[in-house]
Amino acid sequence: MSLAVVPYRENIIADFHHKERIFAFPGNHHVTIKQNWEEGGVASVVWDAAVVLSKYIVDSAISFRGHKIIELGAGTGLAGIVASLIGADVIITDRPAALDNLKNNVQLNSDNITGSAVVDELIWGRNLELFKEPFDFVIGADIIYIEDTFEDLLSTIRHLSDRDHTTVILSCRIRYQRDRRFLDMLRQFFKVQEVLYDSKRDVIIYSAVRND
Repeated sequence: MSLAVVPYRENIIADFHHKERIFAFPGNHHVTIKQNWEEGGVASVVWDAAVVLSKYIVDSAISFRGHKIIELGAGTGLAGIVASLIGADVIITDRPAALDNLKNNVQLNSDNITGSAVVDELIWGRNLELFKEPFDFVIGADIIYIEDTFEDLLSTIRHLSDRDHTTVILSCRIRYQRDRRFLDMLRQFFKVQEVLYDSKRDVIIYSAVRND
């Protein structure tokens, strides 16, 4: 697997070294997140795309309450936890190495969850039959950056999506031309549109629905 060199915004490394961060969102929603940059690396810290996606979930005219959501490559789980705070039923997924920290973060915020939040292992492209039902929303923050994973990521999104009622919401910073290639791959099966651009963080949110 090739490595991805990820450019940092100014001061983001300092944010990564905080063991605990507290995020406030509209509607008096507060989320506490444990980070472990030294041991867990990129999957154990909060990236800008996750903050932008979380704010979008809270601010959006879309109602997430009572809907079934799955988060891919959740890292610290910020976006999935935020969705559960406003009443969504969320499965928060990542690779095995990230699951302990994910479970800790869900537990830290459990008193404020009004829907549900369950942590589960999901390696893209593998054992997808364990996730049988189509979801109302498939979400992901900063999961488009390693080209070798693109085929598996696309097959996973397609498996989890239903043409009639699934919306895919991806929050990402487009760093390289290869990132745009994934969006082109996605467009073979989905109608993709840009729904938000956060100029301060240089993060774009895309919404996609199946059209195949």
